[in-house]
Amino acid sequence: MRVSELRFTVADVAGVRFAVSPANETVMSMWAVRDPVGHAVHLPWIDRARVTLRRPEVAVRVRPLVELTWPRRWLPDFLTPAARPDVGMAEQLDQIAATPPQVVVQDLLATVPSGPLSPFGAALLADPRGLLPQLVDAVRVWHDEAIAPDWPRMRALLDADVAYRAAQLAEGGAGRLFAQLHPSLRWLGDRVVSDDPFERDFDLRGRGLALNPGVFTYRRVLWNLLEDSLPAGAYPVRAVGTLWARVPAPPGDPLARVVGAGRAALLHLLDTAVTTTDLARLTGMSAGNVSQHLSALHAAGLVARFPSGRRVLYRNTEVGAALLRAARGS
Repeated sequence: MRVSELRFTVADVAGVRFAVSPANETVMSMWAVRDPVGHAVHLPWIDRARVTLRRPEVAVRVRPLVELTWPRRWLPDFLTPAARPDVGMAEQLDQIAATPPQVVVQDLLATVPSGPLSPFGAALLADPRGLLPQLVDAVRVWHDEAIAPDWPRMRALLDADVAYRAAQLAEGGAGRLFAQLHPSLRWLGDRVVSDDPFERDFDLRGRGLALNPGVFTYRRVLWNLLEDSLPAGAYPVRAVGTLWARVPAPPGDPLARVVGAGRAALLHLLDTAVTTTDLARLTGMSAGNVSQHLSALHAAGLVARFPSGRRVLYRNTEVGAALLRAARGS
């Protein structure tokens, strides 16, 4: 079995951190568009994304990203930069655009073992300074057209995973974190062993490790492990099967006519205690909208909130439950 090893110092263990990377999701989503069978969980999104990609004005501008990601197994590290907490897409695009030409060349050459470069990849290798802006524009357009409309749902799922993993790290240390992060990983005292086909032996050298959950990451953890890259790994997000599930409003729900459709949808989900991010993921609302509705419901005495570790949970009060029973005719 082929493996990669990441060697940690004490400083590296202290520097393990979590973040959400919109650039990673944008780039790796191309694999789902290319292989809908392998990414069947995302079929509702893939159907929409393929329609978007067939629009001539989008297809032309996104072509550099399409060529660089299809059907390659190894993405150049500069295209999936290590994320930090609360980083935005605009900042990550600036980070990609600022990649030195020599790093673009090194990263592209490192991908060659996984297959020959596409025409655009070969052209970028020959003229990284001149063609990198076209690639950055392609990533920006694809994000705006295909990712941004569904980003609140994706972000809610990713944020929930980050909170869960951060709690694992705080409660059980790095050993527990990596043992449970993915079945392909093992923590062996001062290193992480990763079952993968790339056979990298990498010393983190005190730079820490950025970890981000990925909606479109599947099968294994994907590492940024070239010497000039900040160490990073993208791992499959938890509960991805719930991402595109919609909670239908009850037909003719009388409660919606009284408190509004959004607040009624939340009340129907609050028979059990859940977080704001859970509700955003289940309803498709933004986390901000969910928080506004919950504040109003809490002020009216229909919803209670209480802390649970680092999270805040919400649940219907007796008054809210009685209102639901009346609306449901029970």
